[in-house]
Amino acid sequence: MLLQFVYSSQDFVTDVVQKRENRPPPSKLDTLIRDGWTDRMNRGLFRYHLGDLETRILPGPNGYVAQLNIQRGIERRKPQEILSIRQEFNPSQFNFNQINADEIICEMIKDTGGGIDLPDGQLPQPCRMVVLINVSPLEFGHCLFVPDPSLCLPQILTRTAVRVGIESVLLSADPGFRVGFNSLGAFASVNHLHLHGYYLDHELKIESSPVKPLIPEKNFFRIQDFPAGFLLYAESKDVEIAARTVCEVTDYFVGENIAHNLFLTRGCPPGGQTPSAKERWFRKGVRIAIWPRISCFGAKEESAFNVALCELAGHLPFKNKKDFECTTEREVISIVQKYLLPDDEFHRVEEQLVQHLLTH
Repeated sequence: MLLQFVYSSQDFVTDVVQKRENRPPPSKLDTLIRDGWTDRMNRGLFRYHLGDLETRILPGPNGYVAQLNIQRGIERRKPQEILSIRQEFNPSQFNFNQINADEIICEMIKDTGGGIDLPDGQLPQPCRMVVLINVSPLEFGHCLFVPDPSLCLPQILTRTAVRVGIESVLLSADPGFRVGFNSLGAFASVNHLHLHGYYLDHELKIESSPVKPLIPEKNFFRIQDFPAGFLLYAESKDVEIAARTVCEVTDYFVGENIAHNLFLTRGCPPGGQTPSAKERWFRKGVRIAIWPRISCFGAKEESAFNVALCELAGHLPFKNKKDFECTTEREVISIVQKYLLPDDEFHRVEEQLVQHLLTH
């Protein structure tokens, strides 16, 4: 019998802070994921055993969190051949309808109480979100959020997938719970719509990076720090509007054939100034970082780490001990830079994207 997690906006946790001693107890979703994930690890359902990962914070202003995870580099499933950001779902390739049913932790279902506030009088999209373990985990609790696998959706974001991604972060009482997405051409390895979720108990710079307002009324900003990207911010009341705006951005990228990565994390409300020491600890809402990037189709992988959702956010799972021990912040920036759009192209995309959002 598939375990169902029924939730509503009443279950969102709003009093989250980064300081460990002031954190609220685990939420229902935290307990479900942590216990379900640990149970499957104990039952040997993963490709390798994941214990505490050796971790170091790279010296430098970016505060990169480096972790040694050799087995993920060796044991993870070989990525599918991807030729286009808009590649259609192929039922003959691996997809999440083929997994062992024991890998499923639960099914998330939102209780809308018979109605939901949607802009423009739209009807709610039905959603059955399946949460399953990632059998090649990069950190504790690494799971996948798959919108109704039977729909066989390709790896292109939908508003429902984004909404549940934002809600999952709000449903967690742990500021270290992160959710992310890799598009095709941005190191997605399976062309079947899914988001990643995992726990990382280290603060990332993206949680409080300064931003520049681009369209304040849409909570849309440019990230000032490296790597250049865009940011939206959502608290509990903003989820539907934020999900719609995120999809307007990613739909534009798909239409322009621009690969992209997303990273969702608890973070400070965006402001023009660097937040005060007190403000830096509050994690009431969700920061949604979106990075357009150079497409990689059949590209040779980096020996140290691939550049995907977590690496762009400052979390670096290294594949080998030498690179883990020796790589400097400057070398990390040099590797990441190779996958970013050139400055002139980024600014062109920014201009067109702002225009696109203002007319939608």
